[in-house]
Amino acid sequence: MLRRLISLIIIIAVLTIALLLWWRKQPAPDNTLQKAAANAEQIERGRYLAKAADCAACHTVSGGARFAGGYPLKTPFGTIYGSNITPSVTHGIGGWTKEQFYTVLTTGVAPGRHYLYPAMPYTSYKGISHTDSAAIYAYLMSLPAIEVPVPENELPFPLNQRVTMIGWNMLFHTSAPMPASSVGNSAEWKRGRYLVDVLGHCGECHTPRGKLGQMNRDKPLQGAVTGRFSAPAITPGALAQWGWKPADLQKFISTGLAPQGSAFSEMHTVIDLSTRHLNADDQKAMVIYLMGDKAPAAVTVKTRKDASYTAGRSTWLNMCAGCHARDGQGKPNVSISIVNTSTLRQPDGRNLVVSILDGLPGQQFPGNKSMQSMPGFAGMLTDEDIAGLVNYLRTTWGGLPGNITPEQIKALRE
Repeated sequence: MLRRLISLIIIIAVLTIALLLWWRKQPAPDNTLQKAAANAEQIERGRYLAKAADCAACHTVSGGARFAGGYPLKTPFGTIYGSNITPSVTHGIGGWTKEQFYTVLTTGVAPGRHYLYPAMPYTSYKGISHTDSAAIYAYLMSLPAIEVPVPENELPFPLNQRVTMIGWNMLFHTSAPMPASSVGNSAEWKRGRYLVDVLGHCGECHTPRGKLGQMNRDKPLQGAVTGRFSAPAITPGALAQWGWKPADLQKFISTGLAPQGSAFSEMHTVIDLSTRHLNADDQKAMVIYLMGDKAPAAVTVKTRKDASYTAGRSTWLNMCAGCHARDGQGKPNVSISIVNTSTLRQPDGRNLVVSILDGLPGQQFPGNKSMQSMPGFAGMLTDEDIAGLVNYLRTTWGGLPGNITPEQIKALRE
């Protein structure tokens, strides 16, 4: 046993030294500005694909220049800042060739042995076509160079050593596509799979992750906690269980509004910067993939009254009905309908509870539509008050048991 252990340690040490030597011998980046030979049609195609890939969300900081980087991505391991992807030679991708850009997208390795962290979704972009990669490159290289440095990542040792990503990639980065989350074989389903799993990289938020940050390939799009809010499951069964129909889902990804609720938090950003800009055929293809060629029937919930939660009803009438209406139907350009909303119907109650605790900012939607800001009630309501309110909503309009406890509310307070 001791000999095996010593042999294993020696093998690991040798492999580590070999990897380090290989890493150090990688060529340094060329600091010459590259030229992207592309016509107007290819650049316009790249503009569209960059929106489909939601590049602006992580590469543009609030108040900053587009694609100049600096957006802070909070992870369980620390904060990673989105990079500058303008044609700046010093701070961006101006020195990269078209082939190097493709390598970065699909492997996470930039010129000069610069290993990216998987906060950049190369684990999804690995399936991008050479043609689409070239178009995005052409579009980005047609933009003005923004000479803005990106802040240093805030990661502890040894995670701040990018060479550690060699081992992570060996363990978790595979060329195999993510298993399909639905069943289908139509041309629209296949296009939708490419848009959802590759370009849109939806699984990066909606798929559970392991302790080392790797996506759980056995549970594609089955939901994950990504911060204060959870990214809910978006499999056909989950969507149908929460009342989604294909037409409603297409309306949601094109406008952010649907009978099942409005987009908020990171999903509002995704729709605002990405999916609402796609053409109707691509939006439909995404829906067909998410729900399958044969979409399951949406589950309906009947409104009912439960006398067990009179205190929760009182809280509703006193604190919530002014905006959401007494019957929970909401008000146009003020608040969503609570009745059967997708957020209310999620079994764990997390997103509903966090919304009540923290509140939500006012948000704009296409067509001059909006939702007013919602105040947070963490300082006004006790854990018992919020648990009673949530249970009243769940049993009255969500078709769920009133099993949320004050202890769960306490655990979700900031």
